[in-house]
Amino acid sequence: MADRHPSAIKRNRQNEKRRERNRVIVSRMRSQVRKVRTAVANSDTGVAETELRVAIKELQKAATKGVLHKNAANRRVARLSRAVAALGK
Repeated sequence: MADRHPSAIKRNRQNEKRRERNRVIVSRMRSQVRKVRTAVANSDTGVAETELRVAIKELQKAATKGVLHKNAANRRVARLSRAVAALGK
């Protein structure tokens, strides 16, 4: 019933656009984090460091866009960085 109101129709359009945009950002972020974790699991220091830089960028972008909370992004960056740093020891 509410979908007949012009404001509700517009709101649904906006929500759909945002959902699609957020889905892309989250997917890209998760893929990158997965690459870092795989490199850490394989004890591949060079690849892990390279992928970590890209993962940090993706996490910060997600936080900037509001897809992920700022503190959650920082926490994930810290945990990934700690895992990669442990490889160097």
